Formats: sequence, structure tokens, C-alpha cells
Amino acid sequence: MLAVEDWAEIRRLRRSEGMPIQAIARLLGVSRNTVKRALASDRPPKYERAATGSIVDAVEPRIRELLKTYPTMPSTVIAERIGWTNSIRVLSGRVADLRPAYLPPDPASRTAYVAGEIAQCDFWFPPIELPVGFGQVRGPKQLPVLTMVLGYSRWLMAMLIPSRHAEDLFAGWWAHIHGLGSVPRVLVWDGEGAIGRWRGGRSELTAECQAFRGTLGTKVLVCKPADPEAKGMIERAHDYLERSFLPGRSFSSPTDFNIHWVSGWSW
Repeated sequence: MLAVEDWAEIRRLRRSEGMPIQAIARLLGVSRNTVKRALASDRPPKYERAATGSIVDAVEPRIRELLKTYPTMPSTVIAERIGWTNSIRVLSGRVADLRPAYLPPDPASRTAYVAGEIAQCDFWFPPIELPVGFGQVRGPKQLPVLTMVLGYSRWLMAMLIPSRHAEDLFAGWWAHIHGLGSVPRVLVWDGEGAIGRWRGGRSELTAECQAFRGTLGTKVLVCKPADPEAKGMIERAHDYLERSFLPGRSFSSPTDFNIHWVSGWSW
């Protein structure tokens, strides 16, 4: 059965990248009929966690040794050095996940984005107390504001949602994308529980996130732990919210908070 992450990737490659069906099948190592079925289905296949690890797990220490000495060594050369006889696609995927940790930083690097390419998402917790009805008041830790900022235009969207649980997060996320009127090609998140996490040196999305991004035909990236530079735009946006949007304003309810925000600002 097709894995949910492959189903999502097929839909992204077709809808976002415009890749032909035959090219997708060749890239992912599946049949054209499998690609057609994935494109025809608007629901993800049932997610089943693999009972055993990957066949590349056993040789990962040897891969790391080679990358430590030769960070740019191609996957094909690594396969030859370790005597790899299985699928090169499986090995290349693991090498791609491990390689960034061994590449030296580029002090002159500068990130530039094109329109529609990327959006960064996160939660901001305003340092206020807010009435939520029936005499109850919530403090900062109970006031998750779902934020999303576009890389090219710096258009910022924010919405106070009931909780960080998957059902509330995805409903709020969809509201942002619906209000935007278009789907960015890449959506970047920190290690949020309902989205995914880094595990064993690689990004792992939840089944709910795979289904969501497959429906939209987009890509979701989870930042590595302790990597604030990877989401600098959203961090600066949160600073703007706290220093410019919040001061001098008071709110009578969650609805009042969202009405004050309206739909989005560019900063």
C-alpha cells in the first residue's frame, strides 16, 4: 500500500511542480497507475507505522564517518565505499538528511525568496490576560495565536485559536491559507507536536500533517532543533506583534482579538 508521505509527495509534485506522471513514477520508483490513483484520491491512504526500521539504519554509522571526513561525497560514492547493494534511492534519502550536519556554514550566505515559494508558521503567546466567557480568564500560556508570514511579501497573518491540538491547529491553518487565496509551495514549521518532529536525524511528519499537505499539494518542512536562523522571519514577526500591535490595545474576548487583527499586515 502507498505510504501517506508518498501520496502527499505525488500530489505536491504534480500540483505544485507540474511534473509529468511518468517523471513522478520514475522519481519515486512507483508505477504510473499508482501515481494516477494517488492523484485521483482526495483522501490519504490509511497510515500504518512500519514495524521495523529502515534497511539503511545498520550502515548509518559508516555513512556518518565518511561525511565527517568528506561532507560533499556523492551518495553513489558512499554506496561504493560501504558496499551498499540495495536501493540507491533509500541510501540517498538518508545521506541527504545527514549531510547538512557535516557541511561547514557559509558566512556569506543570504536567503532570497520568490513570490509564492515559502511561508513560515508558528505559535505566538501574547503576554496578556483575556476574558473567554462565563467569567473565565486565560493567561499567556493558554492563548495560542497561530501565525504565518510569507517569505517574499512579508505578509503576516495571525489568529487566536482555542488550543494547539491538531483539530484546532489545522482549522486555523486552513483559515489562513483560505484567506490568502493561494497555497505556498513550502510551509515551514518548528517542532510542533501536531505537525512533526526531528527523530533519528530526520524530519518526521504526523499522519494528520501528511494528509493535510497532500490535500493541498504542498511541502511541509520541520526545522531542526536549536536552529533559530531557519525561522528568522516568523521570530521577527512575533517581535513586531509584541512591540507594535499589542501595546495600547485591550480585548474583551477571543473574537474581539481576531477582529482587531482583521486579516493580515505587511511589515
